[in-house]
Amino acid sequence: MIQSEKWNVLTTKGNTNFLSELKSLFKGIVLIANVLPVFTGLWLALYFTNTSFIDKLDVVIYTITGSTFVMAGALALNNWYDADIDVKMARTKNRPTVTGAISLNTVLTVGIILSILGFMILLFTSVEAIIYALVGWITYVVLYTMWSKRRYTFNTLVGSLSGAVTPLIGWAAIDSALHIVPVMLFLILFFWQMPHTYAIAMKKCDEYKAAGVAMLPVVHGFKKTERHIDFYILCLMPLPFFLTSLGGTFIVLATILNAGWLLLSISRFYIQAPLKWAHLNFIYSVNYIMILYVLMVVITFSY
Repeated sequence: MIQSEKWNVLTTKGNTNFLSELKSLFKGIVLIANVLPVFTGLWLALYFTNTSFIDKLDVVIYTITGSTFVMAGALALNNWYDADIDVKMARTKNRPTVTGAISLNTVLTVGIILSILGFMILLFTSVEAIIYALVGWITYVVLYTMWSKRRYTFNTLVGSLSGAVTPLIGWAAIDSALHIVPVMLFLILFFWQMPHTYAIAMKKCDEYKAAGVAMLPVVHGFKKTERHIDFYILCLMPLPFFLTSLGGTFIVLATILNAGWLLLSISRFYIQAPLKWAHLNFIYSVNYIMILYVLMVVITFSY
């Protein structure tokens, strides 16, 4: 009996550790953050085409499952390829690809299989949705991870493009994404990712430098990075006004969020602590995108 209880404890601990390793491998929070815009795009497509959620429940399941698998596969391949530089950074040195908890060959295999399964599932949605998912996958895995990340400061632009296609996948599963709403969803995500990523790069500048990653603050310093953050926040300012179809409440709240971020950005002239300022911008950016995309769903929920 005692041995049995000990075995159960060890098994539970082993399962917990395994799940923790998987969460780290697939960058759990990042994965969820990428799936949310897929759902938002899909939900809004249902709303604007006056289509019942229940009638399209199969498409919803295929879209969310397929896109999640594609993204998880891409993230796994990113971890596989970056294992040599992840070991040099405090924020990534505990990933299973670094610690050896999961072998690199296994991670490579899992990344490929999940990606293929994801695209196969998306075959039950639409060709356009598959195209956007493929663009995102190629951009992230090949153009960002394997080509630009270690070489060029514009790697952030490349990475932002891959993340910005996610709402297009969701919308295209229901209807053509050649519509002002999904285009604005794309632009919001694209412009948002730039200051968000720059804030992370400033916070972890020394780590990126040690790993040889060509992030903007590593190559050109904090001052230029801060100006870039200002620029991309300004790019966000007019976008809510192209989404009048979501109503005045959305426009007002989105504008307040944008204004708040701009005020925080220019507060660096008073906060004489770049790392603290970068951390505040990072926190604001995370809450900004979550609030904005959930708000779109909530506002249209009553339809």
